[in-house]
Amino acid sequence: MHRPEMKSNPVSLGTSVPALTRPHIPVWLLAALLVLVTVALYWPALRYDFVNLDDNVYVTENPYVQSGLTWAGVKWAFSNTQQAAYWAPMMWLSHMLACQLFGLNPWGHHLINVLLHAANVVLVFFLLRQLTGATWRSLFVAALFGWHPLRVESVAWVTERKDVLSACFGLLALIFYVRFAQQQGTRSKQQWTSISLILSSYCWSLFFFALGLMSKPMLVTWPLVMLLLDWWPLGRVTGDGWQVTRVRGLVWEKVPFLALALVMSAVTFAAQKYDDSVVSISALPFDARGANALVSYCRYLKKLFWPSDLAIYYPHPGTWPMGKVALAGGLLLIITALCFAARRRHPFLLMGWLWFVATLLPVIGLVQAGWVAMADRFTYAPSLGVLILAVWGVNELAGRWRYRAIGLSVAGCAAIALCLGITRQQLGCWKDSEFLFRHTLAVAENSYLARNGFGLALDQKGQTDAAIAQFQEAIRLKPDYAMAYNNLGAALDEQGRTDEAIRQIEEAIRLKPDYANAHNNLGIAFLKENRIDEAISQFQEVIRLRPDFAEAYNHLGNTLGRKGEIGEAIKQFEEAIRRQPNFAEAYNDLGIALLGKNRDDAAIHEFELAIRLQPDFADARHNLGIALLKEGRIDEAITQFQETIRLKPDYAEAHNNLGTALGKKGQLDEAISQYQEAVRLKPDLAEARGNLNRALEIKNGPKAR
Repeated sequence: MHRPEMKSNPVSLGTSVPALTRPHIPVWLLAALLVLVTVALYWPALRYDFVNLDDNVYVTENPYVQSGLTWAGVKWAFSNTQQAAYWAPMMWLSHMLACQLFGLNPWGHHLINVLLHAANVVLVFFLLRQLTGATWRSLFVAALFGWHPLRVESVAWVTERKDVLSACFGLLALIFYVRFAQQQGTRSKQQWTSISLILSSYCWSLFFFALGLMSKPMLVTWPLVMLLLDWWPLGRVTGDGWQVTRVRGLVWEKVPFLALALVMSAVTFAAQKYDDSVVSISALPFDARGANALVSYCRYLKKLFWPSDLAIYYPHPGTWPMGKVALAGGLLLIITALCFAARRRHPFLLMGWLWFVATLLPVIGLVQAGWVAMADRFTYAPSLGVLILAVWGVNELAGRWRYRAIGLSVAGCAAIALCLGITRQQLGCWKDSEFLFRHTLAVAENSYLARNGFGLALDQKGQTDAAIAQFQEAIRLKPDYAMAYNNLGAALDEQGRTDEAIRQIEEAIRLKPDYANAHNNLGIAFLKENRIDEAISQFQEVIRLRPDFAEAYNHLGNTLGRKGEIGEAIKQFEEAIRRQPNFAEAYNDLGIALLGKNRDDAAIHEFELAIRLQPDFADARHNLGIALLKEGRIDEAITQFQETIRLKPDYAEAHNNLGTALGKKGQLDEAISQYQEAVRLKPDLAEARGNLNRALEIKNGPKAR
């Protein structure tokens, strides 16, 4: 016989905890089921790669993150606001921890996202059960939240660790806040309740809220969510309306939370302003922002109930047709009015609706960061409001229907099954960068961001011509898109079209003068054209703009070396290594410079460090072989040259130097064979041809004149 759940009426002031229903299945087992299904659903993500959609900025090309948990990295995490365009030290520390545990193996980084999301699903279940006592409804909301297709972007994208991490801390903050509120409610009847226990819950709530803000500032509206929970289901507001004195006390209670939220809002706005990611009012007037906000609220609702055509980018149209804006505004007004009218009999409707509206406010576009209209990841926390509204609403609608339990169970299982199927399908779009952007362009073909990302994915696979076409299309769609000009220039440079490349990169810099990557690419292009002083100037500008850009120090060192300033070059290589201790290429280049100064022992040490960091680094092994040969350590040199050839069989110089080492050991035939192979691979390698002739003369005697 079905055991009905308690009705989730507002808890009256003075009631401690709503009476919990006792399901036939233990609660711990239900929580374990949520974790197992969530992990199984997202398990394929562990086979996926990083994507060229900020994963390089956050992980794969970030020297502080790659170094793992170091004191320098921790200091950087707490002082940096530029990389992510806001202050998020906990997010950075989580990526550093992932690198500490898994290096740059993508599966480990994906695993952390999946486990955090699974934890969030359970936290939602515990929070709602703690609030309402309704076990099955809480379970259903948690399942829909965790397995909805809109969650894929936040879980499958390594960069979006900030979503799952901030939500984890935010849910913990709410759980401790609810405990605090319920302890407050019991204090009047049970004077023995420890005040220190109440303060402890409050402090833990504030602590986790701070950690959530330090993961992603999306939680700035959390104090309002707490006020909504005070109304329903905590029932801390009594009477026919909100009593002014009571509300004032509840607001004062939230002052520390509000203060943290305001500080974080100010820091975030300043960081985004500095990063130039905030779109100016002149570029996008406030009426256009408001119109997009109204339409986006409705689009989010549609995707929550009908999750189709999901994509990483939804281009901002600039202006929406007035008919659509009026329709969206009217729909939102009707929903708000209906929820408000039903606030006494069904308070969960207004609470859920206001949760959704309020928590989306920071990202709805009134302060426009970037040129996207909306994003699936933005629904991570806001969707909970709509899910609570829907699940509790359906339960009330079913009322005393004879087959209520069976009907709700069948409908619930069907909704969950549908979510699981669509989510698994959507997850497949994140296999790699090319697959992701192909899917995105199928949904939003006019997205210049997706065109640029698709171009990068093609370029990484060696399809440079196709990549160039995508970058050009991105520029056509948005003529002032500096990143596309920079990427187009880099691709042209790969093809040896350096003059064209320079023009494109210079245009990127004209559009965005503080674009460090573009200055770096321009310096590389100038170096190819032997414009040494101009290259030096560009690398110095990169370092001025981004003092932590290790690659720029290394490029500057190589450029100074080309100019003959070996001592200055060594200083730059050492600075590159100081900035990025696992920079194998910098160790190799430093070793070359030290060889030029005849500091052979020091050079050998640097080459060995480069190889330890990157065992398949053929150039470093070849250079180590040269240094060992200079030191007379012939057998060790031979080993390094042989390993170089194994890694890179067409390395003509390595064949030539192996021949020299073998010749020093008297193995003339083997030496001749290596010289011949070097000449075959590179006919214009004069040193190898000369060595071959000398070896043949030794073997056969001088040619008769």
